[in-house]
Amino acid sequence: MREFNLDRLRTVLTVAQLGSFAAAARALHLAAPTVTLHVAELESRLGMPLLLRGRRRATPTAAGRVLVERGTTLLADLDELIAELQLHAKGRRGRVRLGASTGAIAHRLPQALRALGDDHAGIDVQVSVTTSAEAMARIAAGTLDIGIVALPQSKLAGVTLRPWRRDRVVAVLPADWSAPKRIAPAWLAARPLILNDPSTHLSRLSADWFARAGLRPQARVALNYNDAIRSLVAAGWGASLLPQEDEAAAGDARLQVRPLSPALWRPLGLAWHPRGDQGAVQRVLQALQASSRGV
Repeated sequence: MREFNLDRLRTVLTVAQLGSFAAAARALHLAAPTVTLHVAELESRLGMPLLLRGRRRATPTAAGRVLVERGTTLLADLDELIAELQLHAKGRRGRVRLGASTGAIAHRLPQALRALGDDHAGIDVQVSVTTSAEAMARIAAGTLDIGIVALPQSKLAGVTLRPWRRDRVVAVLPADWSAPKRIAPAWLAARPLILNDPSTHLSRLSADWFARAGLRPQARVALNYNDAIRSLVAAGWGASLLPQEDEAAAGDARLQVRPLSPALWRPLGLAWHPRGDQGAVQRVLQALQASSRGV
C-alpha cells in the first residue's frame, strides 16, 4: 500500500496500548485533535475501523488487534534500524575495506586493529593484499576504502593521500657472512642478491640507492614476499634490502642485520576516498595514525 504513514501507525498503537486518546496525546506530546486525526486518516486509508471508541476506553477491533501485533514488531524493527544507522553515522559501526602489502599486514596492522577492536568492536575491517598501485586504483574505482601505500604516488582524482610513517631499510645477510658494521652499496653489489621484484616500490628504492653509487646490480632472485626473501637469505642464497618492520630478522640466529650507509628509508602513506561509510573509515584512519606516533 502506497505511503503507509508510520507516524499514524505509532499513534494508533499508542491509543490501543493506553486505551485512551487523551493518554496517547500526552505520551506522544501531541494535541488531542491531532491524535484523533491520525487515527481517522489511517482508518480511511485502510478502509476499516481500527479502534472502538467507548465512553471510557478505546479498544482495538479485530483488524486493530492484528495491526497492534504486527505494527508493534514493525516499529521495534524500525527503531532498531535507526539506532544501527546512527551508530554508522557516528563511526561506531561499519565495514571498511583496506588494502596493504603482506609486510604491512603482518607487522603494521595488528597493533592498529587491536586498538580499533578494543574501542570500536562494531567496525569490520576487511583486509586484502595489494600493491601500492593496485590500492590507489581500487580506491579511485570505489572497490577499496583505505590503502597503505608506498610514497610517492601519482595523484588520482578524488583520492586523498597523507604521509603515515617511514621504515628504515636495512641489509639482511646470512649469519655466517663476514660483513662490515655498516653496509655500503659497493660491498653489497658484489654479493648475490635476493631483492623485491620490479613491481614493488621497494625495488625502485633499492635500485635508486645503488644507482646513486653508480651501480646497477642484478638480483639473483626477485620476489614480492619479504618473509620468503628472509627464508632464502637464511639459507645462504644471498643478501637483501628489507624494511626493518619487526624484530623477526634480528631474532633469527640464521640472519644478521646491518644498517646501510648511506641510510635508506621507505616512506608509507595512507590513501582513501571521501565517500562511503566515512564515519567508520575515519575511525580506522585514526587508529592507524595513532599506531605510528613516535615513528
